[in-house]
Amino acid sequence: MPKALLPIITFVKIDIRRLFRDRLAMFFTFVFPLLFLFVFGGIFGRNSSVSFNVALINHSKTEFAKGFVAQADKDKVLKINKEVTTLSAAEEKMSRGELDAAIVLPADFGEQSTKGYPAGKAEVIYNKNSEQAGQTLASVLQSVFDGINAKYVPVEKPFSVTAKSTAKQGLTQFDYVFAGLLGFSLLGAGIFGPTSVFPKLKERGVLRRYRTTTLKVWQYFVGNAISNVIVGLLSITTMLAVGITVFHLNMRGNWLLLVGVIALSALMLFGIGLAVGGWARNERQAAPLAQIITFPMMFLTGAFFPRFLMPEWLQGITTYLPLTPVIDSARLIITEGRGFVELLPQVGLIAGWCVVVYLIAFRVFRWE
Repeated sequence: MPKALLPIITFVKIDIRRLFRDRLAMFFTFVFPLLFLFVFGGIFGRNSSVSFNVALINHSKTEFAKGFVAQADKDKVLKINKEVTTLSAAEEKMSRGELDAAIVLPADFGEQSTKGYPAGKAEVIYNKNSEQAGQTLASVLQSVFDGINAKYVPVEKPFSVTAKSTAKQGLTQFDYVFAGLLGFSLLGAGIFGPTSVFPKLKERGVLRRYRTTTLKVWQYFVGNAISNVIVGLLSITTMLAVGITVFHLNMRGNWLLLVGVIALSALMLFGIGLAVGGWARNERQAAPLAQIITFPMMFLTGAFFPRFLMPEWLQGITTYLPLTPVIDSARLIITEGRGFVELLPQVGLIAGWCVVVYLIAFRVFRWE
């Protein structure tokens, strides 16, 4: 084995052992991303069908009203808050955004009409700020009543509509969000890790002692970069395992391509952390600079919400942020099954950032 590789292998082993001995580092590398995964998975991993949080206030004592309430309680579209029994309580919760609307069944709801069948008019009450939800709920209830009405008063329908499935499995919201969580995890491990470790090593004089040896800067960089890529792959593997087994992530692309993109992304993001941590003399310098770099990327690269919601001019700027091609490429592989040739713009941008950040890191690195 060439002698130049021995220090690299040594530092890879040292860094990985240091990680698994440091409980705080283990938490932020493996547990913290999983917490975000479970939070967003709980939000977006559920069935994406429309539902309404409502109060159902029944003033009627008719059998028809009782049957209607029982049936509504089983309906997945209506999530009925059974603790709310009065209109005033419902209005209070609507004012706080805890309810979308209140459905009120008047005292005569379901009573026999003069024509011999039950009748009545339900009221949907909503606040001004939830007008769209209230009107949609009213339309849903009207379609339910139309079905009931047809049983008593048959009506000829000259026009109709049918629904037909494509028989193809579609994407869930979680499938789309997962790539953003993956990028967020790589961002945290790649930047916050080295910006906290390197200043500590400088303050303890560890890097100063390294400088007195035959160790070269490039050997130190390569060793740390390889260990960070290995740890990043382990962290993402854990997220993928949880995403697939718990939230049924639909992986449509090539696994080897995804691993390659993740490895290159971890290498690039670590270079940013290496530049900041290598330049800073202490944590007081490193922490603010790391936050200035990471916070725009967390909120402007599609990690937590789609970039297409942004103004076009802002989309153009955020395209070139380091984290954007990471999330875009992972999302295209996972959700659309894109191949390497189709990902060349994103991979090229990641590789370009790799060259830039490591040139900067070599330039600004300080042993003490």
